[in-house]
Amino acid sequence: MNRLPIKTNLGTCTLLWEGERVTGFRLPDVRERDADAASAAPAPAWITALATRVQAHMSGDMQDFADVQFDWERVGEFQRNVYRIALGVKPGITWSYGQVANALGMPPGGARSVGTALGQNPWPLLVPCHRFISADGKMTGFSAPGGIKTKLKLLALEGAQLFAE
Repeated sequence: MNRLPIKTNLGTCTLLWEGERVTGFRLPDVRERDADAASAAPAPAWITALATRVQAHMSGDMQDFADVQFDWERVGEFQRNVYRIALGVKPGITWSYGQVANALGMPPGGARSVGTALGQNPWPLLVPCHRFISADGKMTGFSAPGGIKTKLKLLALEGAQLFAE
């Protein structure tokens, strides 16, 4: 798998790809910076263009990554459906896990399955799993490095309305 470290205002992200598809994305994690930089491969033009868009987004110039060629075969059908809905939630907007479950025609208890799928997202930021919160507006788990602190940073960067508990 090819990888490209991307220096951003929030730290070094890593973009992973094979062939013509993005296979993964990693948000900044101090423990992995040196390893990612050491294993970087020459990147094709479409990857460097995507890296530039990631840098722009992390600098406050919001980007829409719905056009990215993700390797959908890496995830199951349910996850694909959740991630496609997530791609439609634009910067500065938050949805509840229940709203996604409802959009998928699931019963109210489906919110937990949606949360699990978002927690397994191999493309955080690109597939914006950070834009999903609990029905009562509370910040819930975020599986990327930094957990909820990273989620809050990304939401603040995007101008989302955040309320204190």
